[in-house]
Amino acid sequence: MKPPFVLIVDDEPDICRVVGEILRDEGFEIDTAENAEIARSKYSARTPDLVLLDIWMPDTDGVTLLKEWKVTENAPPIVMISGHGTVETAVESVRAGAYDFLEKPLSTAKMLVTVERALEARNLKDENLLLRNRLAPSSTLIGKSITIENLRKQVKLLAINSDQILVLGESGSGKSVVTRALHRASSRESAVFHELKIISIATNAVAQRLFGQEKGGRTTAGALEEAGDGTLVIDEIGYLNLEIQKILFEALINRYFYTKTSAAPIALRARVIATSSEDLKQKVVTGTFRDDLYQYFAKNSINVPPLEEHQEDIPELVDYYTKITIESEHLPFRKFSTAAINLIRNQKWPDNVRGLRNAIQQLLLTAKDEEIDAEEVQILMHSTNQITSTNSKIEIVDSYDQPLRKAREQFERAYFSYHLSCAGGNMTELANRTGMERTHLYRKLKSLDINPKLAKEKTDRNA
Repeated sequence: MKPPFVLIVDDEPDICRVVGEILRDEGFEIDTAENAEIARSKYSARTPDLVLLDIWMPDTDGVTLLKEWKVTENAPPIVMISGHGTVETAVESVRAGAYDFLEKPLSTAKMLVTVERALEARNLKDENLLLRNRLAPSSTLIGKSITIENLRKQVKLLAINSDQILVLGESGSGKSVVTRALHRASSRESAVFHELKIISIATNAVAQRLFGQEKGGRTTAGALEEAGDGTLVIDEIGYLNLEIQKILFEALINRYFYTKTSAAPIALRARVIATSSEDLKQKVVTGTFRDDLYQYFAKNSINVPPLEEHQEDIPELVDYYTKITIESEHLPFRKFSTAAINLIRNQKWPDNVRGLRNAIQQLLLTAKDEEIDAEEVQILMHSTNQITSTNSKIEIVDSYDQPLRKAREQFERAYFSYHLSCAGGNMTELANRTGMERTHLYRKLKSLDINPKLAKEKTDRNA
C-alpha cells in the first residue's frame, strides 16, 4: 500500500522543511509549495490525501484556496495553519470546509494526532463514496461546459416543479444519471428510487412488473406501488406495447390503478419519469406510441446531449472515472498523460459517456505503468474498432430454420462474447454492460461454454 501523500502549503520555507521531515519520519510522502500558484499546480497534477495549508500568504490567502479545493465531493481533508490564529479565523475556516485548525508554533504531538484523525476521516469518506458508487450509479452531472451547466439548471428546475418528466437522449448519453439527479434534487430524495428497465423484461411479464399481480390469495406488488412516495423511472418507455400504454396513461391521469387480477384500486403516489433513446414523436406518427401518453410526459422534457456536444468535458470525465475505477477495483495510483487525454478528447464516442467510461476502465485495468500514454489509448481504440467492425458482419443466428431454443443459445453466445470482448474480460464491466448480477453471469457464461479468462488474457496480450 502506498503511503499517504501530504501537500504542505506555507510561505515559510522552514515550516515546510521541518513539518515535512517530521511527517516523512512517520512514513508519509511529502510535497511542498511556498505560494498559491505552485500549490494549485501541484494539487492539479496529483490530488493529495491531506493538505496542510497556511492561512496567511502574500499572493492568495489559504481560505481562498480552501474554498476552491473543497467544491468537489471527493476533496481531501484540509488542515489550516496560522501564526495569527483567532477564534473568528478558525470558525471561518471550518465553515469553509477545513477539517481542523492548528496554531503556530506547531505542537508536533497535536499535529500528528490531527493528521492521523484527518486521514481516518478521509478513509471513511472514501469507503462511503465507494459503497454508494457500488450500490447505485452516479447522480452527479460531470462537466463545466455551457451544455452541462444548462442541463443542471434544467434538472434543478424540473426536479422541484414537475410531477412527470420525459428524459430523452442517445444510448449511453447519461439518461440514468439525469433521472437520479432529478430524484436527488427533489423533495422525494429520501424516498424510494425505483428503475424499471422495460427492454430487459419479457413482453408477457411487463404488466405484472409494472402493475403487480394477485394470484392464489397472494399479492405481488408492481413497480408503481413499490415506488411508494418516491420516484419511478420507466426506462425506454417506447418499448411498452399499446395495451400497456393505455393502462399506464389511465393510471397516471387517475392516480390509481389495478393489478391484472384484482378489482381493488391501488393509489399511485410516486412521481413517474420516463426515458427513451427512440424518437417518440415518430412512433406516434407510425401508430406504435400513444399520442396522449406522449403529450402527458413531453410537456416537461429534458434532452440529454450526446458526448460530441460537450467534448470539452472529457478531461474531467476521464478524471472522475479514473478515481472511481481505482477505488472500486483497488488499483494503485494511475493517471493519463496529457497526450493520452488529448487523444481521448478528439476520439469519436458513438456510445457516448458510457463508451468513454468503458474505455477508461479497460485502460486502467490493463495498464502496466503508473502513467497511461497515448500509445496505449491508440491500441485500445484500434482493438475496439476491430471488434465493432468484425461483429457487425457476423450472422448472429446461423439459420432461422431451427428450434427457438437453439437460435436463442446462438444469439446469447454471440451477445455475451461480444460484450465480454468489449469489457476486456472484466466481469464487473460485463455486469454493467449487460445489466446482470455477477453470480448469474458466471452461471450463464458457463452454460454457453464461454471462458472469461481467455478474453482477459487476450486483452492483456494486446495491452
